[in-house]
Amino acid sequence: MISVRAVNTCSIFRSSPPVSSFRFRFNKHLRTNTSSFQYDRHSKSGSGFPTFRFDLPILGHGDVRSYSLQSFVDTVFEELTSYRKRKRQGICSAIKLKTGGEVLDDKPVNQAVEKGLLVEFKKDSERVLLAVVQRRDGKKNWMVYDQNGVTSSIKPQQITYIVPGVDNFDLTQISSFIQKAQQNLDTSLLEFAWVELLEKNKSVTPEELAEMIFGSVEPLESYCAHLLLSKDDLYFTVQETKGSRSLYGPRPTVQVEELMRRKLAKEAAEKELQEFVQLLTSAKAMPSNAKPPKTSWVVEEKIRCKIESLEAYAIDACKSNDEKRIAGMILTAMGMGKTASSALNLLIDIGYFPVHVNLDMLKLNIHTDHPDEIISAAEDLLSEPVDPDKINRKDLTHLKVYAIDVDEADELDDALSATRLQDGRIKVWIHVADPTQYVQPGSKVDREAMRRGTSVFLPTATYPMFPEKLAMEGMSLKQGEVCNALTVSVILHSDGCIAEYSVNNSIIKPTYMLTYESASELLHMNLEEEAELKLLSEAASLRLQWRREQGAVDTATIETRIKVPNPEDPEPAINLYVENQADPAMRLVSEMMLLCGEAIATFGSCNNIPLPYRGQPQSNIDVSAFAHLPEGPVRSLAMVRIMRGAEIDLRKPIRHGILGLPGYVQFTSPIRRYLDLLAHYQVKAVLRGDSPPLSAGQLEGMASLVNMQTRVVRRLCSSSLQYWIIEFLRRQPKEKKYRALILRFIKDRVAALLLVEVRIVYYSYKYSLFPNPLQPLSVPLPQSPTPSNLKRRKKKGKKGEDPNALNIFGFSGCLYCHCG
Repeated sequence: MISVRAVNTCSIFRSSPPVSSFRFRFNKHLRTNTSSFQYDRHSKSGSGFPTFRFDLPILGHGDVRSYSLQSFVDTVFEELTSYRKRKRQGICSAIKLKTGGEVLDDKPVNQAVEKGLLVEFKKDSERVLLAVVQRRDGKKNWMVYDQNGVTSSIKPQQITYIVPGVDNFDLTQISSFIQKAQQNLDTSLLEFAWVELLEKNKSVTPEELAEMIFGSVEPLESYCAHLLLSKDDLYFTVQETKGSRSLYGPRPTVQVEELMRRKLAKEAAEKELQEFVQLLTSAKAMPSNAKPPKTSWVVEEKIRCKIESLEAYAIDACKSNDEKRIAGMILTAMGMGKTASSALNLLIDIGYFPVHVNLDMLKLNIHTDHPDEIISAAEDLLSEPVDPDKINRKDLTHLKVYAIDVDEADELDDALSATRLQDGRIKVWIHVADPTQYVQPGSKVDREAMRRGTSVFLPTATYPMFPEKLAMEGMSLKQGEVCNALTVSVILHSDGCIAEYSVNNSIIKPTYMLTYESASELLHMNLEEEAELKLLSEAASLRLQWRREQGAVDTATIETRIKVPNPEDPEPAINLYVENQADPAMRLVSEMMLLCGEAIATFGSCNNIPLPYRGQPQSNIDVSAFAHLPEGPVRSLAMVRIMRGAEIDLRKPIRHGILGLPGYVQFTSPIRRYLDLLAHYQVKAVLRGDSPPLSAGQLEGMASLVNMQTRVVRRLCSSSLQYWIIEFLRRQPKEKKYRALILRFIKDRVAALLLVEVRIVYYSYKYSLFPNPLQPLSVPLPQSPTPSNLKRRKKKGKKGEDPNALNIFGFSGCLYCHCG
């Protein structure tokens, strides 16, 4: 018997081979039958093709016939068909079909289960086993002994195939039978059978396929054919099933081609995945200082797509199901759970993310770098500056000018001057940087600034609203250099209210760049040479007293500031500063900024200018009701809980009850805040005698977009501050104790504590153990927090929540009225 095997896995070889200048003999052995042929390049047939002589024993005969290559394949198929017809009755007898004495062609007929049969059955949804039937188990079930040596009871519905030609199979031979079957599985044989059956539009049972490709319907060959058909997802499909017997039909050519294309694509994708997994595994094993840089993962597109899928999965930002699927496949291949934390840890392990990656920045899609076209436009503005107000600037370079800010400030946008008039009143000047000399409404740089809304100040970096070179070199005030500014001058009455004010384009020359610490030291030293600084402090005290008389609520509190100079390091340095907003220098600056905001609101009202006027309805706060609480965090927290939210009016000033001001406009940070820049556009136009460039309606739309982005940035800054405070605490000795202040008692025996050294609040049980709630006490930190277990949500002491969970309050600007 001869079997036809595939030369390749794609198509049957039917054409003549190319003419060559050699003689060869081909022998192929299948069982006891042998076929051979010779090729002679000098012999030609009448058709012009080479002549082949085949010494082929014909099926079922003893003679030998010769064939040309043209007729070889067709002759073999004819002989196979003839042989199959002669063997059909034998096949039906071998598989013991119970058909009532009739043989039904091309119909699956179920076979009864009997003791001693070799059957294949479904153990569960994923496992298929081979077993020998032992005995009945009840009326319908059967006890079987499977290939693993386990005896179990199965239902008839679980049987997927009964191996034909077996009466009493030896239990000990199951494993050997399976091994031999696996060795004989050649999927290329299915292609030949598929071609013939497709041409003749015939279906096939496993036994018929066994006779067709193996020339036998013995148990082993039949089971091999069943395995080939049941596992095939390319050439054949199940047409009919009855019990354990199935009839298979050849798929159409178009469908097979499509399935082949998908199969090849799947195999290529699996190979690509394995290569990527090997890259990840290799990168994980490298020491931290030798891991591949982040840029190396995005050079090749197929790698970049996978790494971006992992990144999106880590931050819960997958844009499609494909991204989720790819990330899930990678994590599974790496032996990791399909969770965002697993993806994050993997990206950190391979060096793609630093250990202290800021996930919120990725999730919130904060823009850090400016586009090249914006940087180019900014450089053009710097190279050819045009000052439209050059002839209208007031020369104030004779004044002593103090610029006071934090020590790492890069954008210096305000400074102060003061003098005492002959009548004893104090005159102050608030000088504000003038970015409108470079940018105009609607320009490229302006639109980019509006999209950002604000500069982003994080412990790890600063991301300016304007391109860095333009913000730091062009717009910022600089010590000892002549700078353009917009100056608000105010003369105060003796009680602290505004007597006179003016707004002018100006030229100044900053004298000192001071930090809050150095300014406080100078105030404490009370030097005659710095009398102007002393006057500014006196003016600030007058203003604070006046605002309190107007109903202002003192919300000065302790604020934490952190700088991390090398955040890419696994253990970066953390510099923590705890600032008291009641410090004289901080009071001085904040009062002057509020004074400027009130003067601009008054100027806008008098000139009918649409501006982002800020206000806050006066809450019905009876300050005396809180007199029993000590000044500071305890009283401030109690009062802020009943305050109402801030509001914006674009047409007229509204009272700001918390600040105690009849009107207020943020004006002193036009390099850092876009709404301040909008106020500058409006005011500058009026100073030039022009109409404001923006109507109230336009301002309303722009303010809405900017405020939305500002809230996002505020959230980012708060979470980033939380993270680094937790990381700072994690590094402290476990036995270290912290000074804590009880802020308030909460129901269910929970108290809110303030860790004074780091400005952190957490909730603790068993407040009955505490002494007087108004006194500081020493407490150990309830747990050693780590960045991985930080829960970034506020704990309100509700029942069922963890009262020991840390809760950070990181605030910037004017916390309680949200005015900045």
